[in-house]
Amino acid sequence: MVQKTVDILADLEARGLVSQMTSEDEFRPHLVGGSRTIYSGFDPTADSLHIGHLVPLLALRRFQLAGHKPLALVGGATGMIGDPSFKAAERQLNSTEVISGWVDSLKGQLSRFLDFDCGESSAMVVNNLDWTRDLNVLSFLRDIGKHFSVNAMIQKESVKQRIEREGSGISFTEFSYMILQSYDFAELYRRHDCSIQIGGSDQWGNITGGIDLARRMYQGQTYGLTLPLVTKADGQKFGKTETGTVWLDPDKTSPYAFFQFWLNTADADVYKFLRYFTFLSVSEIAEIEAADAAATGRPAAQGILAREVTRLVHGDEGLQAAERISAALFSGELGDLTAPDFDQLRLDGLPTTDADGEVLPIVEALVSTGLAASNRVAREFIAAGAVSANGVKVPDTDVSLTKADALFGKYIVLKRGKKLFHLLRFA
Repeated sequence: MVQKTVDILADLEARGLVSQMTSEDEFRPHLVGGSRTIYSGFDPTADSLHIGHLVPLLALRRFQLAGHKPLALVGGATGMIGDPSFKAAERQLNSTEVISGWVDSLKGQLSRFLDFDCGESSAMVVNNLDWTRDLNVLSFLRDIGKHFSVNAMIQKESVKQRIEREGSGISFTEFSYMILQSYDFAELYRRHDCSIQIGGSDQWGNITGGIDLARRMYQGQTYGLTLPLVTKADGQKFGKTETGTVWLDPDKTSPYAFFQFWLNTADADVYKFLRYFTFLSVSEIAEIEAADAAATGRPAAQGILAREVTRLVHGDEGLQAAERISAALFSGELGDLTAPDFDQLRLDGLPTTDADGEVLPIVEALVSTGLAASNRVAREFIAAGAVSANGVKVPDTDVSLTKADALFGKYIVLKRGKKLFHLLRFA
């Protein structure tokens, strides 16, 4: 159910979700004055979105709940070029077939977050390949390119950094990305009366380019708003773990691993992340923070964050699966689990590796399951007493895991440290 609010910007600002906006004195009345069409773009750089995409994706949902119409743009065209914004080097270009498959995957994911059947505010997924596929090079140069000053383009911070960096610089292909994204905004204005674009703060140059192009080509009045790029208090990159990117696809990052990522949020970040990634009101989040400050022991905020975001991305069923796995593993009561329980843990998304043969040296097991990056690192973990198998600490590097020692002749749960688990399964 879409419920119109008076000022969506007030809520975004209270959450710390506004980085920059254009023509603020005109933008605010424009939003309050009626239902507007707003878009954000998602380029297919993989077959799944990751948690870095959640801020703009959930922002689209917030605008929809405030009575506006969201367009989620999948970049079938721009994905073939690559956005140079604050990238250290040129992107690898992928084939048309690969990108087409990724576009289809992203469309399905975007559809889970927006309401496509709510009247005038119903969401749409659009693909910029639809208006660039038949655009010939002379039309592109004469009708679109003529509106762009190279002098202005090279002053955009994202481009300037690449030009000034020693090495390969920037190709004409990636340099043209700003023109393509700007053309998206102009076309969405023409086709759908889309007057607002949102994106990460690294998209400021591309967004303002689109505003200028819509004005030049169609005399359109459009606006832009950027959202902050998510950072962690300790300086580490958000959305990365020891095992890689945290994806929204449950086949790439299981609901259990996804749940654990949020559960392990630092105290310094958790209340900001509650504002960014959940639909709890700002006042509710303030109450959670105040209660945590007054309480002794572990804060409640991490658990609330993990449950809210996991439910948003994976639904109630995914959340239940994640909590079931967590309860079984962290209680250490593996002996109480039945063989079907282990099968269910695997199906629920506990990372699993099939063992070759009936005997596997512990060092080899740690490396093959990804719990250690190398044999040397595996030995260091074992020497530090950080590794256990089926709840029993591994005493030294000479230990081998055998099918005979496995629970039900099949399962060994490896644990590294306090929070990393892997299921080793013998045939």
